[in-house]
Amino acid sequence: MSRLDEPLKKLVGDRTATVLAKSLKLDTVGDLLRHYPRRYAERGRLTDLSRLEPEEHVTVMAEIAKVTKRQFRNRRGNLLEVEVTDGRGKLTLVFFNQAWREEELRPGRRGLFAGKVGRFNNVIQLSQPDYQLVGEDDEDGVANLFAGALIPVYPAAASMPSWKVAQCVGMALDTLGEIGDPLPAEMRTRRGMPGLAEALVRVHRPTSWEDVAAAKDRLKWDEAFVLQIALARRRRDARAQSAVARPRRPDGILDAFDARLPFELTDGQKEVCAEIEADLATEHPMHRLLQGEVGAGKTLVALRGMLAVVDAGGQTALLAPTEVLAQQHYRSIVEMLGPLAEGAGMLGGSEVGTKVTLLTGSMGVPARRAALLDLVTGEAGIAIGTHALIEDKVEFHDLGLVVVDEQHRFGVEQRDALRGKGKRPPHLLVMTATPIPRTVAMTVFGDLETSILAQLPSGRSPIATHVVPAKEKPHFLDRAWERVREEVGKGHQAYVVCPRIGDEEDDPKAKRKAGTKAARKGARKRDEDLPAEAYLDDPDDIGADAEGGAEERRPPLAVLDIAAALGEGPLAGLRIAVLHGRMAPEDKDDVMRRFTAGEVDVLVATTVIEVGVNVPNATAMVIMDADRFGVSQLHQLRGRVGRGSAPGLTLLVSEMPGGTSARERLDAVAATLDGFELSRIDLEQRREGDVLGDAQSGSRSSLRMLEVVRDEDLIVAAREEASSIVTTDPDLTEHPDLRSALASILDDERAEYLDKG
Repeated sequence: MSRLDEPLKKLVGDRTATVLAKSLKLDTVGDLLRHYPRRYAERGRLTDLSRLEPEEHVTVMAEIAKVTKRQFRNRRGNLLEVEVTDGRGKLTLVFFNQAWREEELRPGRRGLFAGKVGRFNNVIQLSQPDYQLVGEDDEDGVANLFAGALIPVYPAAASMPSWKVAQCVGMALDTLGEIGDPLPAEMRTRRGMPGLAEALVRVHRPTSWEDVAAAKDRLKWDEAFVLQIALARRRRDARAQSAVARPRRPDGILDAFDARLPFELTDGQKEVCAEIEADLATEHPMHRLLQGEVGAGKTLVALRGMLAVVDAGGQTALLAPTEVLAQQHYRSIVEMLGPLAEGAGMLGGSEVGTKVTLLTGSMGVPARRAALLDLVTGEAGIAIGTHALIEDKVEFHDLGLVVVDEQHRFGVEQRDALRGKGKRPPHLLVMTATPIPRTVAMTVFGDLETSILAQLPSGRSPIATHVVPAKEKPHFLDRAWERVREEVGKGHQAYVVCPRIGDEEDDPKAKRKAGTKAARKGARKRDEDLPAEAYLDDPDDIGADAEGGAEERRPPLAVLDIAAALGEGPLAGLRIAVLHGRMAPEDKDDVMRRFTAGEVDVLVATTVIEVGVNVPNATAMVIMDADRFGVSQLHQLRGRVGRGSAPGLTLLVSEMPGGTSARERLDAVAATLDGFELSRIDLEQRREGDVLGDAQSGSRSSLRMLEVVRDEDLIVAAREEASSIVTTDPDLTEHPDLRSALASILDDERAEYLDKG
């Protein structure tokens, strides 16, 4: 066993190892040494307090400016407030019933202070923080950690502050010894990189900023290089598979479809269609990612690929994440195909037509049996469905192409189960309406060829986007509802989007009363269907009271409350309907049919309308609590308007004050319609997560140092180096340390993730 693979309990003991595992997900010596400093405090230089992010566990270097002790008025106990400063701003440390700390926390002393940042009375503070005074005699041996010019500050937790992490790291470095290096010696020399052991020492015990830079360059390269080795091997394995070639057949359903199109394909669509047709004509499975702007015509391009496969005698399956989207795809494709959507033997069908079948979990038994029969006999050339398509009893006659829409909403096992229904590996087309920067595509989808649709079809209207600061300027929200009425008055329709559904168990009268208030300010209870983003405590809306508790931000606004409030208030008289994930499938379908037909003026919905919903007459969208959503999600929602000849309008309603990170995100969305630029902003703010499937496995991310947006040149170079090594040594027999490094991050679960794609 490599030294880096040894469990931490051998190094630090059972108790500390348990804390490290629970609080920071560190289990081995390697995990600990790859738990890199978040930043470095310079000895003699204080931390810039203006950069603190509320709700984050932080460690700051600051100087004590003032200490105040006071008794509580109405109960026993005391409060010790310690004001620390960086020379410009200030931060308050709050201790309850710990007046004895006044003796050591004296003005003029400097130290490291660790805790969770909160806000109370518009002042940032740490409640019950841990601390270590610099230069103080320390019987735990922590003082020597402050001897260097640069003091590492680690991502920490309440039970494991930064200096305790540093102690454990120091123990690991002192006993490290010889370790294998995944980079070939020739590569290290050619690129002027230090060895792995030296890089780990430099990043944890730097003597200068040059040490930090050299260590980071080496460690970033390791992450990019080992990941690209894994993806290069994946591409090699994919090329070794065989598939049924599906070349385009002249005078078939694809030619008939093209002849009935009322418009000409854009140059971008023609180029991507040619790429897909070329892939389908080979005897190796196509693995292609199709991404592009909202409304760029991805479904049309995918449909042409599906028709090419039907012409070649195969079947195709389009997997959608929700029933709303599956039904929308079904209606849209049937409408685009017209008589081509019926087989030759059907009344009114075309000689070259094929049946389009919908399969969802809510279908009745007779309809379900008919759909299953269509698939197993091959009568249906196109199957559209949800997770119901991947059930064991679903069989295809000859599945030749799998199209996965909004792939990020599916687990690997689900995608693989559908691909496994082909007699030989089917071709795969993965679609995403969330634009992905080039380097992210090279890492997350490193085994896929990428096609990009950036050109919008002619006839798409511009979309104006504005932020509505509801708390600062309530009359702006009043004007937002007036704009909705104006759009409806012109014969158009509108969406109102809320983060959650609402609590159906509320008393109806209380619901209406609270909902009326919620349309402007509002407060509701948590809803289990709310997206995860909505429960991230906002950095600028957290405080602490005298008890040390939090002034929690009000719960997100709800569809049921807002719909009731609008119907009784600013949108009274308009035809309002609601749509959310808890509705019965037939009810959801009925609402969408009525909205599409123009029988509903305003649709109040959750994010079930985020992708795929196409109602050209809808021109306005109001997104309530817009700061609760991610940047890319807002861009997707905005894409539901402006799909016809009339201009679109999107209003982002938020109570977050100007200058906060939440408002900056909204301002970024309002400033550009470029989805690729917004995806870069989104990734830079929230980091990338793990590209090896940790989001699904629950494991710790393998990317600690690499930033796939900022490190583009490095990733490109690593990809080239990795491809070269895999070409000459595919099994890494000549690179045992590299093979070990790959195995350490590519455990069985992650390997299966990549194998399934």
